[in-house]
Amino acid sequence: MVQTTQLTKHFTTDQGRIDVLRGIDLNIPGGDRVAIVGSSGAGKSTLMHILGGLDSPSGGVVTFEGQDVFQLKGTALDKFRNGSVGFVFQFHQLLPEFTALENVAMPALIAGEKRGPAADRADKLLTEVGLGHRFHHKPGQLSGGEQQRVAIARALIMKPKLLLADEPTGNLDSGTTEAIFELLRQLHEKHGLTMVIVTHSEKLARRMDRTLHMVDGLLVA
Repeated sequence: MVQTTQLTKHFTTDQGRIDVLRGIDLNIPGGDRVAIVGSSGAGKSTLMHILGGLDSPSGGVVTFEGQDVFQLKGTALDKFRNGSVGFVFQFHQLLPEFTALENVAMPALIAGEKRGPAADRADKLLTEVGLGHRFHHKPGQLSGGEQQRVAIARALIMKPKLLLADEPTGNLDSGTTEAIFELLRQLHEKHGLTMVIVTHSEKLARRMDRTLHMVDGLLVA
């Protein structure tokens, strides 16, 4: 489903060039669950952002189901990001002025879907992640674990094939972390997702099909 060939990313600063990714070759079959672990600054989040089309590489190729992602331009790239990929971030990225239901429905509304059908699907997803009683609460009225469940529901609203999660339990206590682990496992099975998760948790990594270690911008199986 996802393949990268000699993927590189570098930045230029006043101190010189910084190589964040240094030739990443990666192949992720459909339905696979991959954990990426490594120290802070190793390039994990940069890789995730490029896989999802949020950032562009300095060199190399990223393909999704055979399509070169960065040959897509404008609305085609927007459609890929909003429709084929679901993102879950460490800090939720929920819109504070909107309710849980509105946050989950937002990607569908942005894509032009009518409010009624979008709200119905958001309703079902929130119920699926255990928040059927929290539809009309805003993020500030929810716990950290509940906010992450809303973020996961939002990531699934467009029925993506690929779920990218960047430290999805990084700010949660051990009990909530365990619940999120189990939720992700259930969602993977039910929705047939391909999952790539960046995590510091060796416990979560061991539950994936594969663990890749990132060291100084390179992946080591």
